[in-house]
Amino acid sequence: MSTATNSTRIYAQNMTEMAQTIAASGQQTPLVVGHTGSGKSSLLVLLGKIFPDHTLCYFDCNTKDMGDIVIPDIQRATSGDAQCVRFVTNEELGMHHNKPIILMIDEYGKANQAVKNALARVIQERKCGAYTLHPDSIVFATTNLGAEGLGDSIKAHLYNRITVVELAKPKWDEWIEWGINNNIHPTVLGWCRNNDKAFADFRDVKEPEGNDYIYHPQSVRTSFVTPRSLEAASGWLHKADVLSNKSLTSNLIGTIGAAAGGDLVAFARLADQLPSIESIKDNPDTALVPTNVGALMMVVYKALATLQRDWVNQWMDYMIRLPKEAQGVFVNGVRSDQYEQRTVVMTNKKFTDWAMANNYLFTADKK
Repeated sequence: MSTATNSTRIYAQNMTEMAQTIAASGQQTPLVVGHTGSGKSSLLVLLGKIFPDHTLCYFDCNTKDMGDIVIPDIQRATSGDAQCVRFVTNEELGMHHNKPIILMIDEYGKANQAVKNALARVIQERKCGAYTLHPDSIVFATTNLGAEGLGDSIKAHLYNRITVVELAKPKWDEWIEWGINNNIHPTVLGWCRNNDKAFADFRDVKEPEGNDYIYHPQSVRTSFVTPRSLEAASGWLHKADVLSNKSLTSNLIGTIGAAAGGDLVAFARLADQLPSIESIKDNPDTALVPTNVGALMMVVYKALATLQRDWVNQWMDYMIRLPKEAQGVFVNGVRSDQYEQRTVVMTNKKFTDWAMANNYLFTADKK
């Protein structure tokens, strides 16, 4: 049975919306279905920020069998004249905390049927054996799209206990916004801006050959582009100085696939056109300005990722030498609620002067 329908896809929620849905779920359990490597596990981190006093608990169904849910408490079972056996739960379920928790039941659709059945009461009643979760606890589950063909299936009587919601695959701009604040290599960010097909939904691609970057259930690709594998590719680029060109290329191909890996290597060669951050700090009026659009975007993303209070002035002096589009990309990045240096930049006088002089760039945002 599929874990998503056309209706759930139409109303698919982004990461922020999904975190809000789970936060408001109360005693109802959302089942989050989404593409492989799309960031479902990151929801637990987002929820931890919303509920800092809750204990985060992660239960991985992939590694569990029935005996991993509850086991007899041998000490209690053999003491005194007791006529019953008490069971204790797996600590990953968090039942022992006696305070509010956020429980993520990961890969629920891939669990064997006995595990699914054993978790049914946790999902519906917040109970397991003799244990009951704190009433302020939050429980949600995740699984892959059934159409991906990865073995996710859930029977109707278990579906009836949950709310099925689809997590939208992030668009390139959403992922770049996240990447700026999570140490993603500027080369990867620039490449993503130029390759929105890397974020396409396979359900919109009839034949695998129609998009050689992404996972497709009809293909035999072992490596492909997902948000998760892009983060891994970023890790290899951060280590490029200790790798040969051959090793780097091989590693990228093995991480995001032959087509995307080869293209990313070619794009990375634009790095030779980039000014160093030191040159921008020391000589913003003469530092190199790239002529290639991709290289320009890499400069902007690198600045967003590394900018600190002590060189915002120098950056603003350099930025006004860039094309208006590149300036707009920087400013939109700064204005994001997720940008860590937002206040530092937006309270800088040179930035506020620039914003007043270029107010037309914000016209589209006005209601």
